[in-house]
Amino acid sequence: MKRPTNRQKSKKFDLIILKTATNYLIPLLLMFSIFVLLRGHYLSGGGFVGGLIASIAFVLHSFAHTTKETLSLFRFSPKTLIPIGLSISILSALLPVFIGAPFFTGLWWEESVAVIGSVGTALFFDIGVYIVVVGVTLTILFTIKDNV
Repeated sequence: MKRPTNRQKSKKFDLIILKTATNYLIPLLLMFSIFVLLRGHYLSGGGFVGGLIASIAFVLHSFAHTTKETLSLFRFSPKTLIPIGLSISILSALLPVFIGAPFFTGLWWEESVAVIGSVGTALFFDIGVYIVVVGVTLTILFTIKDNV
C-alpha cells in the first residue's frame, strides 16, 4: 500500500483551506455585488460591475469545488438568466413609451424605499444588466472550464 507523499498531503490541505475560505467569501461577495448594483445609478458601479462581482463568487466556488457542484446551486442553467435579464431591461426601457414618454426616459416612484432610496426604471434596467452579466459570464467560464 502506497503512502501519500508530502505533496499530496499539501494539496489536500490547500483544498480544505480554499473550500473553507470560499464558504465565507461567497455570501460576502454576493452582498457586495448587490451593494454595488444598488448604488450604481448615483455613484460608480451598477448592474455590469455588480454582475461581474457576483460571477466571481460562483467562479471561486467552482475552483474550490467542481463546476457540477456550482451548477447545482442554481435551480436552472445560467444560460436562462440571459433572456430573463434582457426582458427586464427591455421592459424598463419600454415602460415610458406606454405613458407617452420617449423610449428610455427615467420614471421614478414618488416615495423612496428605506434602504434603496429612489426607485425607478433605471434601477430595473441595472437589475436586468446584472442578471445578463451573471448569465453570460458563468455560461462562458463554465463552458471553457468543462472543455479544458
